[in-house]
Amino acid sequence: MIQLNQLSLQRGPLRLLDRAQLTIHANQKVGIVGANGVGKSSLFKLILGQLQPDEGDLQLPGNLTIAHMAQEVADSEDRAIDYVLDGDHRLRAVQQGLADAEQSGNHHRIGELHAQLDAIDGYSAEARAHQLLNGLSFSTSDAQRPVNTFSGGWRIRLNLAQALMSHSDILLLDEPTNHLDLDATIWLEQWLRNYQGTLLLISHDRDFLDAVSTHIVHMSNQKTELYKGGYSDFEKRRAERLAQQQSQFEKQQVRIAEIESFVNRFKAKATKAKQAQSRVKELERMELIAPAHVDSPFSFTFQSSDKISFPLMSLNNCQLGYSQPILNNVKLTLSPGDRIGLLGPNGAGKSTLIKTLTRDLPLIDGVYNAGEHLKIGYFAQHQLEALDLEASPALHIQRISPKASDQEIRNYLGSFDFNGDRALEPVKRFSGGEKARVALALIAWQRPNLLLLDEPTNHLDLEVRHALTMALQNFDGALILVSHDRHLLRNTVDQFWLVANGRVSPFDGDMDDYQQWLATQRRTQNQTPEEPKENRSLSAAEKKEQKRLEAERRNALRPLRKAIDKLEATLDKVTQELQLVETSLADVSLYEEGNKEQLKRQLQQQGELQQKADAIESEWMEKLEELEQLESETTL
Repeated sequence: MIQLNQLSLQRGPLRLLDRAQLTIHANQKVGIVGANGVGKSSLFKLILGQLQPDEGDLQLPGNLTIAHMAQEVADSEDRAIDYVLDGDHRLRAVQQGLADAEQSGNHHRIGELHAQLDAIDGYSAEARAHQLLNGLSFSTSDAQRPVNTFSGGWRIRLNLAQALMSHSDILLLDEPTNHLDLDATIWLEQWLRNYQGTLLLISHDRDFLDAVSTHIVHMSNQKTELYKGGYSDFEKRRAERLAQQQSQFEKQQVRIAEIESFVNRFKAKATKAKQAQSRVKELERMELIAPAHVDSPFSFTFQSSDKISFPLMSLNNCQLGYSQPILNNVKLTLSPGDRIGLLGPNGAGKSTLIKTLTRDLPLIDGVYNAGEHLKIGYFAQHQLEALDLEASPALHIQRISPKASDQEIRNYLGSFDFNGDRALEPVKRFSGGEKARVALALIAWQRPNLLLLDEPTNHLDLEVRHALTMALQNFDGALILVSHDRHLLRNTVDQFWLVANGRVSPFDGDMDDYQQWLATQRRTQNQTPEEPKENRSLSAAEKKEQKRLEAERRNALRPLRKAIDKLEATLDKVTQELQLVETSLADVSLYEEGNKEQLKRQLQQQGELQQKADAIESEWMEKLEELEQLESETTL
């Protein structure tokens, strides 16, 4: 049980919590929501012991293992797989103890530690770590790369994998989906639903919260309030509560107006002075009910350009990529009003397609036709880095439209909640979410007729996401959207395109169908992918040529697959033999004085088998990488 008792927390001049009460029971999965800056991350720091309450107390059961996803970017030379394994502190402690015992020759201790290793599933730890990496969209070869060779977003994924690796009683996750693609988000959702401990989750992804959470804690006005159910349940109940609160507030305002009128009229008259004074005291005693600010502070829109073209753009028989094609034979046409969501595995080419449409990435081959009045609004995370950190939001817009008046710009920025002096502050002082709002404001100001949005919701809180959803619903132009936010996809696009296996093709289905497609892909990821079907019937000559090419491909890959299968079978056999030896070594009687020779043989056999297993596994992984490389080349 996690319990806040009359807890108050002050950070500098800001009071985040004031006599807050909260009880979270074991095994509950709790989503933490609230506006940015209300203290969600500070609540995590309280639980981790990194902050102390100013008043009241936080009660936690003793002897609990708490795991959390670190937000700082690691700079380690360790292999990714070792970095993830470090999350299992019990495993690392037993492994260290085992190394010390083997060095000192304490055979009795060695036996005890092998038994402990078996009890905590230590022998399967590396396999579990590989599963976590795979689920978070790392490739097989990524597991062997040093941590410091990954970009910042991928290192955050490693932090997440490390937290999931822990045998934790309480798991704290702060915005775990921010750096994930849709596939990894769906995988994480399933993993957390099966998690056996207590989960506290800060997230602005309402579909994710709905799928994972059993309860929602809403942080607002320095208080915490617990709701049962997912985010949609919370939203409905809160709306009902706010409606009641608004009714009470309005009644109270009538009473306050009556009292103030009486006081103002009679406080100077001696005969009424006491009555007026009693009314003043009534006002002081009355606990004012805050008005229900149901409306969001954001009211922005995306206005489309007055001039449009039919079509806006088209790609004909195009190859897309960098030095080598990633997407082949791309044929597409975009018309005003098209609303398309891009689906597909990580690395399949979704961002490559968008960069090509913006002409940031030139075609390798094919024809790009742009309409005369095509005007693109493009959002991607790297554009936040391209903002002038010394310039204010107002100055960014003035540079685009020098003739726009200061008042016009201020009024416009107010719809993005940059009010007063905030519109004039340098961007370098802004959070990631505020920078994203600046980027969106710059796009909307220019009135595009085609919006290309690549993960626009990263760092945006729920209120901004809601405003973005409403703005996109009312946008008259065309839209192409890449997002791991399924609520945004469901509510803003009319059709999906699947980017996979080197192709871009219409996806006949909805988000639920895509989740099933992903599940099928995961089950068959080590099998030969089927060739994509063409949209027209092939001629006899083409069919013959296709069969010939397929036969060549099978023949080229067959020896390699056989070698991999053979290595897997050998590795399984050696692993089973090793487990038998290690089970034998866990028998304490083996370390008695009369069994020295037998113990020596068993330890020697263990070392030989472990060395053999490592060599086979190394060769197996090399062959897998070779196979993946050949398969990717043959599908291009």
